[in-house]
Amino acid sequence: MAKGGFEIDFLMLVAAIGAAAAGEWAEGALLLFLFSLGHALEHYAMEKARKSIAALADLAPKTALLKKDGKTEEVGIEKLDIGDIIVVKPNSKISADGVVVNGKSSVNQAPITGESVPVDKLPVEDTSRDYSADDDIKDENRVFAGTINGNNTAEIKVIKEAKDSTLSRLVKLVNEAQTRKSPTQLLTDKFERYFVPSVLILVGILLFAFPVIDEPFSASFYRAMAVLVAASPCALAISTPSAVLSGVARAARGGVLIKGGRPLEDLGVITALAFDKTGTLTEGKPKLTEVVPLGDIEENELLKIAVAVEKLSDHPLAKAVVRDGKERLKGTDINDASDLEAVLGKGIKASLGKDKIYIGNLDLYEDLDEAKPSEEISNKVKELESGGNTTMLIRRNKEYIGIIALMDTPREAAKETLKKLKEIGIKRMIMLTGDNQKVADAVAKEIGLTDAWGSLLPEEKVDAIKELKEKESKVAMVGDGVNDAPAMANSTVGIAMGAAGSDVALETADVALMADKLETLPFAIGLSRKAKAIIKQNLWVSLGVVALLIPATILSWANIGVAVAFHEGSTLVVVANALRLLAYKKD
Repeated sequence: MAKGGFEIDFLMLVAAIGAAAAGEWAEGALLLFLFSLGHALEHYAMEKARKSIAALADLAPKTALLKKDGKTEEVGIEKLDIGDIIVVKPNSKISADGVVVNGKSSVNQAPITGESVPVDKLPVEDTSRDYSADDDIKDENRVFAGTINGNNTAEIKVIKEAKDSTLSRLVKLVNEAQTRKSPTQLLTDKFERYFVPSVLILVGILLFAFPVIDEPFSASFYRAMAVLVAASPCALAISTPSAVLSGVARAARGGVLIKGGRPLEDLGVITALAFDKTGTLTEGKPKLTEVVPLGDIEENELLKIAVAVEKLSDHPLAKAVVRDGKERLKGTDINDASDLEAVLGKGIKASLGKDKIYIGNLDLYEDLDEAKPSEEISNKVKELESGGNTTMLIRRNKEYIGIIALMDTPREAAKETLKKLKEIGIKRMIMLTGDNQKVADAVAKEIGLTDAWGSLLPEEKVDAIKELKEKESKVAMVGDGVNDAPAMANSTVGIAMGAAGSDVALETADVALMADKLETLPFAIGLSRKAKAIIKQNLWVSLGVVALLIPATILSWANIGVAVAFHEGSTLVVVANALRLLAYKKD
């Protein structure tokens, strides 16, 4: 409509002048009145959808209480710098993205993440540290601009300038999303390119029909003007954009960023979902469950070696070994290892004193040298893995000295969420993980997945997505948007969880679930399906009215007044139908 506004307004004006020229003054006036009324109502309705998006920008307060030298002063949020401390009073909005440095409170994060329950916030351990470059800040420490503080005063250290806050980025991305055309919109644009010239040719023929059918030129001219009105594709032009606008606005209110018409439509037709395991289906916080010494070594000595080597790695499993290992060793001195060397997907090697230490899965030792683990050791590893543990076999020089087992527990909401997804028609739900197949199978069985593909390297996850697309056609990949970015890019729709805390996830994903909550997924898919259905309905209405009106006006069964009434009526119907998405309810 925005693109074709002048053309359609011009056509209506020509038709009104034509009616007046033919002596039908009342009809010309009625045409202009109905067209103006329809325009006004249509703009009102579309403005309602736009206001829903504009409301996001108004979430953040315009000022903040800046604390300096023990005093507070009110300043504009644009004057806040990274590292500034702001005071947030009870029941007031938070002015900037930051970390809590003083005070405990609960924060209503619904405006950003869609979470219905307030989230408890605690101060960070190190209040002097600069957190602005950190991606893995705990949810209990992080706050977002535009969220609402609870009943206690809190002091926040600013980690992002106002223009870079999560809210500002969300508003920017939502506004960009409105302009990205969906497949249906591209199709209707293509149809219009052929349809409009065809109508103009038809109108030209009708203008000169008077000598052939023996009628006054005024009658042919009037009929041609009526056909012009009848064939104006106004409802068709607005049917998809209005639904996309409303769908994107409703999703944003529910804590889901959908980046335009293509992912909005595609998400509604996916038949398979691929999930990353760690941090998506599971808590992403593995715990040390078993320490099994082999030979004469004591459990504490084995743990000290494991912690010393794993301290050099930043892998989530390594961090878990260090955290839980130190807890068990309770202040025991741990030597420093050196010369870390990672073997992708298999394990690590390092030097500890004069010894060479190897820590990894059974595959690490398969190609290492002739000193293979015994059958008894391999069976013990497999036994632990069959119980859902991820295992690490530890070797010192040529001697196998122990096994460490960790387990990443499934999210509480995972089982129920997957059940809902199955109910709404997702046929296949596949877990893709670098963990071994037995761990993958144990987790899949517990939460109700249809498939589990284990022992995958990052590039193998991309191949797995390509293979799934061949079988299922439309596949969405759900992950964190950082490690899973290549696999997400190769899927039909890439969905990132916990995007509010990750700039990379916000940029890379097609759909971003702002909260780190799997249960938002059925809402996003349900909304997309509703949007897809509404787009189809709108196309039927807009094309159906044009298909009825063109022959009706050619055969003089309908005059200009009837044509414009149906024309404006169909435009209002499609806009009103699209606005139903704003009222879409979460299950």
